[in-house]
Amino acid sequence: MKEPTGNLRRRMIEEMQLRNYSERTQESYVRAVGRLAGWCWKSPGEVGDEELRGYFLYLRNQKRLARATTTIALCGIKFFFEQALKRDWTAMDIPRPRAEHKLPVVLSREEVWRILGEVRELRHRACLTLIYSCGLRLGEGCRLQVGEIQRDRGVIHVRAAKGNKDRYVPLPPETLALLGECWKSHRNPTFLFPCVGRGGAHGASADKPVPISTVQQAFRKALRAAGVSKDAHVHTLRHSYATHLLEADVNLRQIQDWLGHHSPKTTAVYTHLTAEGAAAAVARLNGLMMAP
Repeated sequence: MKEPTGNLRRRMIEEMQLRNYSERTQESYVRAVGRLAGWCWKSPGEVGDEELRGYFLYLRNQKRLARATTTIALCGIKFFFEQALKRDWTAMDIPRPRAEHKLPVVLSREEVWRILGEVRELRHRACLTLIYSCGLRLGEGCRLQVGEIQRDRGVIHVRAAKGNKDRYVPLPPETLALLGECWKSHRNPTFLFPCVGRGGAHGASADKPVPISTVQQAFRKALRAAGVSKDAHVHTLRHSYATHLLEADVNLRQIQDWLGHHSPKTTAVYTHLTAEGAAAAVARLNGLMMAP
């Protein structure tokens, strides 16, 4: 895979740093340009308009990437062309993928606890329990550090999340106890969920968090073992957290803050997923349809 090299790569990174882009965004954007160059077999600065269109058709028709993945690639390449190459992006007429209006899959509370009960390794069970009980994104859960737990306030400090924003999220006492049990099993001074070797070796001295793929694999195994047939992923735990809070009459604005959503419209999608809310709406509708 080629990447923007030399002056172009440096200029691209400097432009992102000036705009205070997070390190993860910088890595994603540089990687997107590298994949474009690898597909074209030439320096990204030499890629023409037609090659660019062909690449995005390839992502859509052959790779069949999800809209979100394609959008990240588009944003990264667009940034490179506009800021590093100083080329007019609008002249290339490459549209952003249309938004998909699919409702996310949601697990019932009973299904969530069945799945978590099937996670055998303590480190993975603690990580997945944290993700559900705090509504975290997968990466946020895996990277959580010991110093980001504020026991006296009963919250965790989620740093440099999506959009490079920080937020505080309530930490249930039961989850805190599980995290403490997990930490005592390795006593790593930095990470709650360190990357460990075979048989749990070197957990105390690991300088990286558990790989995202490891937690994803643990969830998939537990999902099958629990006999849950829904097309669920680790991120489904976050969707379920928000939906269950709504069902418990937690204010939508508060849920937005805890999830770290920029727009209330993003959080409002969960109003379509609550079983209690739907039942209440149907009851009101039926009442309206009755003859006076």
